[in-house]
Amino acid sequence: MELTLVAVLGVISVVAVAAASRRVGVAAPLALVVVGIGLSFLPEVPHIEVEPELVLTVVLPPLLYASAVHMPVIDFRRDIKTILRLAVLLVAVTTLCEGYLFAWLLPGLGLAAAFALGAIISPTDAVAATSIGKRLGLPSRLMTILEGEGLVNDASSLVLLASAITAMTSSVHPWRVGADFVFSVAVATLLGVLVGVLTVLVRGRLRDTVPNTALSFVVPFLSFLPAEALGASGVLAVVVTGLVSGHLSPRFLRARDRLAEDINWQTIAFLLESGIFLLMGLQLRTLVDQARDAGQSVTHAVGIGLLASLLAIAARMLFLVPLVASLRHDADKAETFRTAVDDLADKLNSGQELPHRFRKSDPERLQGRLVRGRSDADFRINEKFGWRGGTVIAWSGMRGAVTVAAAQTLPSDTPYRPQLLLIAFTVATTTLLLQGLTLPWVIRRLRVDGDDEAADRAAFGELYAAMTDEVTEALADPSLTMADGTPFDPVIREQVRTWTEARRRRPTPQGVVPEDVNPREQYQELMLAAAVAQQNALLSLRASGTYNSRVLSRAQSMIDSELARFQDPEG
Repeated sequence: MELTLVAVLGVISVVAVAAASRRVGVAAPLALVVVGIGLSFLPEVPHIEVEPELVLTVVLPPLLYASAVHMPVIDFRRDIKTILRLAVLLVAVTTLCEGYLFAWLLPGLGLAAAFALGAIISPTDAVAATSIGKRLGLPSRLMTILEGEGLVNDASSLVLLASAITAMTSSVHPWRVGADFVFSVAVATLLGVLVGVLTVLVRGRLRDTVPNTALSFVVPFLSFLPAEALGASGVLAVVVTGLVSGHLSPRFLRARDRLAEDINWQTIAFLLESGIFLLMGLQLRTLVDQARDAGQSVTHAVGIGLLASLLAIAARMLFLVPLVASLRHDADKAETFRTAVDDLADKLNSGQELPHRFRKSDPERLQGRLVRGRSDADFRINEKFGWRGGTVIAWSGMRGAVTVAAAQTLPSDTPYRPQLLLIAFTVATTTLLLQGLTLPWVIRRLRVDGDDEAADRAAFGELYAAMTDEVTEALADPSLTMADGTPFDPVIREQVRTWTEARRRRPTPQGVVPEDVNPREQYQELMLAAAVAQQNALLSLRASGTYNSRVLSRAQSMIDSELARFQDPEG
């Protein structure tokens, strides 16, 4: 009964704080951490000590999966170089810098334990940053980079942490750390792709929404657990599974299943994210008491945590300087590349002789590669950002609950362990509150432009016109019949065609439908055929990369609503 009451009160508290934070314009994670810290010092609140396995193996996989499913693969691919620089290289640099700082300030700690703590505080948590960015209208490319970094950097930091903990009891050569990292990434990626493809195919055969959604809840663990058992990164496997599942689901899963899954996963992610930030704040008094009981200075630990926070912020800001310069260089190279692609496309279309290395290429495949290459170049040119966007990314390096949970995995005989836990908590809360509370001011001060909504509307009009052409062609196909082979009535064909071309008004029937025709049944089947034709056209256009993910997502939502209306609930 007591556990049930705590759970009920926890959900109510999370919902109340989240609702209040929206009213006052503060990101919910920030408010929840502050509330948790305040509650932790109330006499009636017991000591809270969360098992790290609960966060790292139960809470983290579904959170990462829920975020990865909604990450457009095309955006992730286009910014993969930037994401990996932040999620891998910056994590490694931060681990080294922080490790030497801790080894200097805590004599007797040892380099291995110091690097372990550095790895713990190196990954950022994108939840607060993205919630602020969405509310203030940050451009989608910045959001993709921040979300992508948050998806991947947990994996790299946890691999470094495992190596550092191993080095605390035995010698570990740097080459071994690199080899372990490569092995972990390779196995996790392969396993993530395999689980993602297989689960989508299996779920595509289910014709009941409830079991389908229930199965989706275990998908993250189907990749996480085997990867961990094989010594690979379970976190990365979950991210890859989520990316693959999100990319393939429009092709294999019914619209009603995707819509139901989306609502349920949003609810789960909200509760898990909010609950973990609340628990993060509630642990403060426990960490303080543990340090005092061990005879260690709380003030000293907090002071080191503040220095480590400043170092983490400074390292990230310095790292972004060459990164932004590289992105601007990539945009300049993209203009030259686009010119070369256009020249090659003109030669291909006019039948001129191609350069030697393209002469044996299949013309159709080469045409597709050229379209994708030009689209990628246009993306880098049109959605480039300079020092303003780079500053926003630099100031979005908040740490979170994973940092606090990972610190709990340090061996019990680690020197200064209670202080190390408090240091990790100090870094997490300092960066979260300092940067999180000031990030809106930074965004407004820098006047970072959001997405071009007018261009998106124009692009959506072009995309819808292209999909409509596919529908018109499909409806004109004489071989298109009902499921039982009955031909469609021409009047209903015309109604559906007209409705597709003018969605804002229901077309007036033209002509008379014969009495032996069931207009409702034919209308439903034809509308379903039209929606399927639109879906196929959208998948083809998505593969070409011609349209940005915002326009594609809007079109997918429109098609899903039509498919959900006309698909047979029983399959």
